[in-house]
Amino acid sequence: MNLTDTHSHIYDEAFDDDRDAVVARAVEAGVQTMLLPDIDSSSRQRMFDLARQYPDRCFPMLGLHPTSVNDNPRWRDELDEVEQLLREPPVERIYGIGETGLDLYWSSDFLSEQSESLRAQIELALAYDLPIVIHTRSAWEQMEGIISDYKSRGLRGVFHAFAADVQTYRRLRECGDFVFGIGGVATFKNSRMDSLLQEIPLEEMVLETDSPYLTPVPFRGRRNESAYVRYVCDKVASAKGITPAETAEGTTATARRIFRL
Repeated sequence: MNLTDTHSHIYDEAFDDDRDAVVARAVEAGVQTMLLPDIDSSSRQRMFDLARQYPDRCFPMLGLHPTSVNDNPRWRDELDEVEQLLREPPVERIYGIGETGLDLYWSSDFLSEQSESLRAQIELALAYDLPIVIHTRSAWEQMEGIISDYKSRGLRGVFHAFAADVQTYRRLRECGDFVFGIGGVATFKNSRMDSLLQEIPLEEMVLETDSPYLTPVPFRGRRNESAYVRYVCDKVASAKGITPAETAEGTTATARRIFRL
């Protein structure tokens, strides 16, 4: 089976004691490719180190997470650093911009700053012809307002950890070449995502873990890791009435197209 985890933070400190084993378990589970979204400068070096260690498995991005904007007087300097690293990347290639987005779950006080940061990173994605990876939490209305402004600009990317309703999916898919990241939430008993999984065509889906977060059933409550994307694959396959192998093949093809792997 050829699985792709399009959103994994296995460079996080949560994996410092067993990172090599985590990568080995992912490969054993059929995960051939792990895409590494950036958060901010505090963890970026670990991300690059992992990409250098596993250049055929781990593929880095660059970006500034919306919660790294909150209460951060240097967030514009952080964006300047992202742009500098895009011009002179310390690794062979950068595969996307992100993760960026809007997150009003903890506070709505920084909506203006997060919006400015998101728009700046959208412009970087367009300038460098890279996909953008978008995080949205408690901010779908505001996100739709921003993304719709770029409808005719050729933007492509992933709506990470997508668990919104079918109507939101239909509106967003009209705003660019977007696909939708399906993760552990789809396996939760009360997620009510089956109708969404049936609505989204396989060619508009990618699979993800968001490791070490959003761990799927049957490991919910424990640290997530890329090997567990197999359980997300099984859930999607069941909802769509196809085999896990077909799901893995289709979602991997979509990931390869969007990220130009």
